[in-house]
Amino acid sequence: MGIASLQEREEDHELLQELRRMLVATAGQDKPQLPQKCFSSKSASTDDSEEKLVCVTSGVSFLSLAVVNCLLLRGYSVRIIVDNSVDVEKLREMTTANVNVTVVMAKLAEIESLSQAFQGCRGVFHTSGFTDPAGLSGYTKSMAEIEVKASENVMKACAVTPSVRKCVLTSSLVACVWQEQDNSQHDLFTMPVINHESWSNESLCIDKKLWYALGKLRSEKAAWTVAKENGLKLTTVCPGLITGPEFCSRNLTATIAYLKVAQEMFQNGVLATVDVMRLAEAHISVYEAMNASAFGRYICFDQVITTEREAEKLAGETSMSKTKICGHDGGSTDRHIRYELSNKKLTNLMSRTLRSCYNQNQQYY
Repeated sequence: MGIASLQEREEDHELLQELRRMLVATAGQDKPQLPQKCFSSKSASTDDSEEKLVCVTSGVSFLSLAVVNCLLLRGYSVRIIVDNSVDVEKLREMTTANVNVTVVMAKLAEIESLSQAFQGCRGVFHTSGFTDPAGLSGYTKSMAEIEVKASENVMKACAVTPSVRKCVLTSSLVACVWQEQDNSQHDLFTMPVINHESWSNESLCIDKKLWYALGKLRSEKAAWTVAKENGLKLTTVCPGLITGPEFCSRNLTATIAYLKVAQEMFQNGVLATVDVMRLAEAHISVYEAMNASAFGRYICFDQVITTEREAEKLAGETSMSKTKICGHDGGSTDRHIRYELSNKKLTNLMSRTLRSCYNQNQQYY
């Protein structure tokens, strides 16, 4: 974990203010208040507090706060991991407002430190929220190496912690979409599909200096290796560009790194976005289904940017020029293979979850 830029530190204050409001709102409720899109399940009303204790890493990142929010509203107790005493102090006053939230300090570089933080938790959400160690925009090659090691350490810590039964890792869609393009191998009338079985080409990521994609790709593969070697139950979620209120400033490093070659992704039909709350809900849905049907990888997005108007909207939200996304000619697809993105696996899982929860809510009312 690096030192965030001054701008990011200022935005941290806004994030913490948001978490404060959320903690106060959920404090003292007899039952968790259900968000509009997060329905409760039978497990959400269990009296077994140990079964409902989970841990979230990178505790003050844009995605982590959304995951914490959703977990609290689903009736979980959450242990938030931060890596420095400053963030511990920032969160300390907030935890007094909600007994279901605790904050601990642990180093992602130390397996023992992580294992101690995980003690008593049934599940771990590793959201991989890294900032630029140089305090500048972008994502460096060294950050990719740090992320891979952190992923390995989290998985090893999960494996040696008796209470931990399962883990959800946040990867990225860019760990799936960077494919070698060979026009001779593709039918001109059929778009090749990128889904949960697709992996980005590592050599291509290196050649293009796509360090963010390389970091996500290698860290996810490292996690799967450790999980399989140790019998750890793992699922991974591969989201598109994470959006939401003021997402660019609040998730600066990841946003800029993700959009490094936005124009090529747009031309290939793989520039996709997902709202941060929908992504958080997807994490919890996958986690809760791991005891039954959930397994493997899940691609998560709610929009694919395909038109100039959509590109212009995204450009405005990220302070980029439209031509950086769709090019001067409106995003000509000449010499580019266009792919079809598929999140069918996640959509099916979440629709089953929502149907089940709807039936339970009908009985409740």
